[in-house]
Amino acid sequence: MHRSGMTELEAVLAVARHGSFRAAAVELGMSTSALSQAVAGLEARIGVRLFNRTTRSVSLSEAGARFAAQVAPALLQIRDALDAAADLRARPSGTLRLNMHAGAARMIGPLLHEYLRRYPEMQLDVVTEGRLIDIVAAGFDAGVRLVEQVPRDMVAVPIGGPLSMAVVGTPACFALQEPPRTPAELSAHRCIRLRLPGGELYRWEFQKEGEALAIDVEGPLTLDDMPAMRAAARDGIGLAYLSEVFVRADIASGRLQRVLADWTPPFPGIALYYPSRRHAPAGLRAFVELVREMNEAPIPADVHSSHT
Repeated sequence: MHRSGMTELEAVLAVARHGSFRAAAVELGMSTSALSQAVAGLEARIGVRLFNRTTRSVSLSEAGARFAAQVAPALLQIRDALDAAADLRARPSGTLRLNMHAGAARMIGPLLHEYLRRYPEMQLDVVTEGRLIDIVAAGFDAGVRLVEQVPRDMVAVPIGGPLSMAVVGTPACFALQEPPRTPAELSAHRCIRLRLPGGELYRWEFQKEGEALAIDVEGPLTLDDMPAMRAAARDGIGLAYLSEVFVRADIASGRLQRVLADWTPPFPGIALYYPSRRHAPAGLRAFVELVREMNEAPIPADVHSSHT
């Protein structure tokens, strides 16, 4: 649903962000034709072409770039004013848009579900992607990332406690090959490799007594999905390097065995982050308070692992 009188401006900024009428229409929940008409109507009224259009691309014209740069902060102020007025309602309502990596979405699933149970007039729109984006420019209310990835100009609220990585394999794997005692001994093992969103292969990271290592492991299988890596490890394809919380139940049951635990110390984990505006929308404030509440009662390990 679009705020009355703002649809055309929202349409221009969405097309500018995506460089595509179709992608902008998806973000705004409009048909492509309706969005195109909104932009064309605004261009006709002000007598300026805001976009250069070809059959293959859409880009801001010089006038459009200036227009978007001036409109964006003004529109943000208008949104804040509308959100402040909406806060007078007894309960939060509307849509909260969140951006996060897929692992974070699996980890905080119970938190998202509890939020919807408490605030039935709210809707959550969760987009998962590996790359780190500008959540403000992309139209998100907040994001969830590793603490170390949170931009410095954002307000950060930790979710849960510290996390750690775990090198795991099946007992059968270690019956065939002596478990590694140091990261260097991984060279004797078949490992499941991870391809990052940018295309590069992830190097397994280790640290002990001030010594930090990044190991480029070898193995028969390369994946770009953590649940698929966990499934492959459980099937005995090789050793995997995964968040400990995702394999905690497997380790406890003996299905997977953890090695090199002394080389994978805890790190700060993930955090919710959002712009440091003077006024945050009621739906976001309610989500922040729920995060803080649930930090005091961590989600059980079997809840995490059942969804990975």
